[in-house]
Amino acid sequence: MILSDSTSLVDIHSHLVPGVDDGAKTVQAVLNAVERFTRLGVRRIVTTPHIQGSTTLQTHRLEERLEAVTVAFDRAAVAIRAEFPEVDFRRGHEVLIDVPEADLSDRRLRLDGTSFVLIEWPRLQVPPGTPRVVRWIRDQGYRPIIAHPERYGGMVNAVDVASRWRAAGAYRQVNFGSLVGRYGSEAESIAFRLLEAGLVDYLASDFHGHATLKIYQSEACAALEARDASEALDLLCRVNPARVLDDQEPIPVPALSPGRNLMTRIRGMIKREMA
Repeated sequence: MILSDSTSLVDIHSHLVPGVDDGAKTVQAVLNAVERFTRLGVRRIVTTPHIQGSTTLQTHRLEERLEAVTVAFDRAAVAIRAEFPEVDFRRGHEVLIDVPEADLSDRRLRLDGTSFVLIEWPRLQVPPGTPRVVRWIRDQGYRPIIAHPERYGGMVNAVDVASRWRAAGAYRQVNFGSLVGRYGSEAESIAFRLLEAGLVDYLASDFHGHATLKIYQSEACAALEARDASEALDLLCRVNPARVLDDQEPIPVPALSPGRNLMTRIRGMIKREMA
């Protein structure tokens, strides 16, 4: 198993800044989450609390928000260094693009201050004109990574939509849980369709730090290994996320073969729909 090199695993999407969004609420909850990540072999975490793009256009509100996140992040980082010195804990944001031209110039908005920025569309829908928004972000000198494209409504033509995003300059990050039905059969189907089209650059947890939630990394890796996708898995979970921290573009991930498990997945989807 390629992912046995545990010190190199990187997660670029989580909500582990205590008390600032719908993620972990306390420093202890963050420590519990980090301990779970270490058992999965993750040693580098870029945590990404929510922020609205419209906030970036209001200087006073933006500074208030970023400073509040900084204070909470620093408290968590100190505790993590004390209890898990082997973990490299960094910060970015998941920027909700509720306005078409958010100001992403503050390095705290981007993933560890690199040119990469994790973005999401509002209300889990794909609004009109998203390729134009992606191109605008690229023209400002930033590299957008679209969070969980498989979860958005209006993705019936998911491959076409994701292809337009790629042509405009965006990368795509799929959630681990989507590969095993965490968000329903439609998200699972779209996630695999994107993988089979070679349109996924990163896998990440989007873990919100609650004790009752699962991270789904092991389950997702098992699902891909069953499809003989070890090379893709290595790129999605180790190589490409690490390249984000080096401010380098991802290596293209080979398309996943539909393989012999396609009908098994379809039957599972049908069963969940009938349940």
